[in-house]
Parts: sequence; structure tokens; C-alpha cells
Amino acid sequence: MSTARRTSLTAAALVVATPLVVSCADRRPEARPTTVVTATTEAPEPLTAQVARREFRTFTINDDVARAAGDERLALTWVSDGESPLTAAEYRKAAFDGDPVRRYDYAEPKLYVPKLEPDVYPQWFVASVPRTVRGEAESTRTVLMAFILRAPGQRWTLSLRTVLAPKARQPKVVTDAGGYATALTTSDTSVLIRPREMPGIQATVASEGPDSVAAKVMRAGPVTTGYYEQSRKARRKARGKELTLQTVITATPYPIFPLRTEHGGGLVLYSLYRNSVTGVRDKEKEKGTKPPIPAEIEHLLDGTVEGNEIHVSETLQFAAYDPARPKDEDEDEDAPRPKADVIADAGGVYKAVTPPPKTP
Repeated sequence: MSTARRTSLTAAALVVATPLVVSCADRRPEARPTTVVTATTEAPEPLTAQVARREFRTFTINDDVARAAGDERLALTWVSDGESPLTAAEYRKAAFDGDPVRRYDYAEPKLYVPKLEPDVYPQWFVASVPRTVRGEAESTRTVLMAFILRAPGQRWTLSLRTVLAPKARQPKVVTDAGGYATALTTSDTSVLIRPREMPGIQATVASEGPDSVAAKVMRAGPVTTGYYEQSRKARRKARGKELTLQTVITATPYPIFPLRTEHGGGLVLYSLYRNSVTGVRDKEKEKGTKPPIPAEIEHLLDGTVEGNEIHVSETLQFAAYDPARPKDEDEDEDAPRPKADVIADAGGVYKAVTPPPKTP
């Protein structure tokens, strides 16, 4: 099993003999050798397709070992960012249900390796790979996985994992003659939506619906306007049970992974938070009444609701196609405009709490 190269700091002692300079008129004692200690750092390993392939394989092997053993601690050493709380929640749910943790089989990945300066961090790459749930027929789906190395000497970890929608077409990532992809900056203006603004645009559409200004640059779909409709239905259902429901979708501090695609577009991988609060509608009238615990979060609670609210936190992970910015965008406002399209999604609940009642 291969492991990532470790960068180490070594000290090399160089003994420099100072030559004795003697004039005819002056005799001096011989100069003693001067010891000079210099520190040298091993050159960082350049990120190549071979390195990416090795690290992808290293992850899948170790992840499978952890899943086979139900070893949450081991699994968490191979993930970071949004994948960390999602992985912990997955293992906790399996233990709660008395089921084994899901195991996966991966086909040959297509690797998108940006050409990055070897001494600039973080280093990262993206893998697109068919993945099958072991033991489940017809479960093969294409998964986009973003791996990250934050500093020399650290381990490559899986930062983000999202699943391509069944009918979605993954845009073609362009590569140069050496096989390297092009990483976009998060502030790139050659695409319709700057990559760093993609999470906020989706969150706005999901919160405000199809009439949102943000909907002019992002297509309607299950995880955009669909989230909006989902929230409306959930609130109506809650009111029928004398409950309230508030849902807020926000950006996360996690990395964004943008790659150049054909025709000047971009493939952007990113995350969102979705936080919801379910409470009793009339807290004074319904004193002692508590909201029921939904089945999907039972593994995160101890079976009791301390106060009269349940707070649920989700991490959601996406990939979106970001088309090229139109060159004539100021000419005809009524002309059809390209829109960003969210093509992959994954994630789920990672935390649920029932805070004590608020005191006046």
C-alpha cells in the first residue's frame, strides 16, 4: 500500500576550513575550522497524474478497510472539511441501526489534475469515477471526489464527494498537452458566476424560489427551486401539526474546487449548510409539548427532547456547470442567456440537538 511522501526537515553540518593567511612579518595561530549549520527542506513532490492515481487508490483501500471494520476513527483520518462530519454521522447511523457500514467498489477513475506550483498549498485534484454499493444491484453512480493536501508532510484527504444526477451530463474538463487541467481562481470573471459566488447563488434560489433575481443565472432543478418548494411543503405540514419550521441555507468555510471546461465554462465543486429549527407553534399554550423526533435523526439524539425545539444541521455537497460569460451581455436583455446548472449533489444530516427551553 503506498503512502504520501513525507516532507522532512534535515540539518546538514558543513565544516568550512578558513585558509590561514600569513604574512612574512606577522605570525598568527592557525585559524580553527568554522562550523556552519544549514537547514534544507526536501523539495515538495509535484502533483502529477501518477501522484493523483496513487492517492486515489490509497484512499479507497484505507476507506474500505475502515468500513469493513466499522472503524470510525480510522475513516476520519482519511477525510476532511465537509466529509468529516458526514462520515462520522454515517458510522453513527450504522451503529444505531445495527447495520454494517456501506462499502463501495470503484471503477477506473478519470482524474482532473490542475497544474499547480509544487510549493503552493493547498494542492488538490478531482476524480470522476463510477462507484457501486457493494451487494446492491444496479447501484452504480458517477461520483465526483475532491482530494486535498494542505501542507507538506500532511496526508491527502477526501474533502468533498458528490453524486452526478442520473440524467446529468458532466461537462468536459479541458487538459493541455501534458494532460493537466486548468484550475480557475475563485474570483474568475470569464465564467457566468464567479466560483466563490456559486454557493451563495444556489442558496438564494433555494431560499427565494423561481422569482429570485439569482434564478436568472441558475437553472431550476431539484436542488435549487426544488429546495424552495420542499421547504414550503414542509412548513405547511408543520403548521398542520401545530409546529413551526425555519430553514436557512448558507455557504460554508470549506474549499471550492473550480476547473476549466470546454467552451470557456467551468466545473465547480462546493458545499452548503442547511440548518432547520422545528418548534412548538404556541409555546405558552402548548407548554410541555415537544416536537417529535424524525426517524432520520434518531441516531443523533438520545431519544428525548429537552426543550421545545429540535435543531438540525446538514452539509450538502454539489458540482455545478458554470457556462462562459456571454461577450455581448449588455446588448439584448431579452435574448436567451446561459444559466449555471447544478449537476451533482450529496450530503445529509450530521448534527441534531434539542436545546433547553429559553428562559425569559
